[in-house]
Amino acid sequence: MGAITDPVRIEMSDLIFATANENKVKEVQLMMPSGFAIKGLRDIGCLEELPETTGTIEGNSRQKAMYVHEKYGVDCFSEDTGLEVAALDGEPGVDTAHYSGSRDPEANIRLLLMNLRNEGNRAAQFKTVFTLIIGKNVHQFTGIVTGKIAEIPTGNMGFGYDPVFIPDGYSTTFAEMKTEEKAPISHRGKAFAAMTAFLTQNFWK
Repeated sequence: MGAITDPVRIEMSDLIFATANENKVKEVQLMMPSGFAIKGLRDIGCLEELPETTGTIEGNSRQKAMYVHEKYGVDCFSEDTGLEVAALDGEPGVDTAHYSGSRDPEANIRLLLMNLRNEGNRAAQFKTVFTLIIGKNVHQFTGIVTGKIAEIPTGNMGFGYDPVFIPDGYSTTFAEMKTEEKAPISHRGKAFAAMTAFLTQNFWK
């Protein structure tokens, strides 16, 4: 995490989340302190797909934040998330969003379950890395939730791989949980909590 060269406490009524995924925006907004709001890429006129070419979750997260910061001249934060399955040597990992060759969640899940059809070990973890850029300072925050991959998809809430991910300590998938229940225990929730704690301590009044 980068060091703050000259911390200045500022008022920030909203934050730019460098994503076009409205599900992620809604999930993160639920965790925002009262009086603050999340804005997505469409709110600043960014309609293009952000680059994700570094080969790592940390690198992709930073790359997306830097792209928006430099092209649109705004302080912002981005995230990159990977599902890492033990029996598949960490796959899909950095390729999580397009594991099947497309960004179709159902196709991604089908391929994942097919690749695990003969595996007894279904342990997995979700990993999210948030990159926050304020001025010239870059900071990263990581959240991890461990669990296992279900035999069949269950639930119709959430998004992505939520129908097949069962977090440790629970008997239901993320897709069976209401967003309010999932958000604080999720990988994204943990990373976001670390970021907001940092902002509260160093920047927010």
